Amino acid sequence: MTFTIQVTFGDCDPAGIVFYSNTFRWMDAAFHNHLRPHGGHKKLCADLQAVGLGLVDSSAKFKRPMRDGDMLSIEITLEKWDRKTLTIAYDGRVDGVQVFQGREIRCLFLQGETGINAGDLTELRKRLERN
Repeated sequence: MTFTIQVTFGDCDPAGIVFYSNTFRWMDAAFHNHLRPHGGHKKLCADLQAVGLGLVDSSAKFKRPMRDGDMLSIEITLEKWDRKTLTIAYDGRVDGVQVFQGREIRCLFLQGETGINAGDLTELRKRLERN
């Protein structure tokens, strides 16, 4: 699935290139956009009795600068499913040229007797792999 956004002046630092933290914001937006056809984050969590699909690790490699007016396309791949973690890969491109690679690890967080814990992802995987 691809998420597309236009970079604006407000996304950039004084040098006129995208402030790095916006890349992480757009990766998060791409993930949540990926959930929309399945009811979205809130509905999935309610159905699975979870408090959230939380982030436990995130990284990015910046290949080329992004600037005001660029049309950024982010391809998202649910790369690796483990019992309690999901690894997501992001490929950010402007005009077909890779500008960043990103990776996140997310968990399905459940409220337990001892606090919030990572839960089994089997049911979430079934739902996301439908369609």
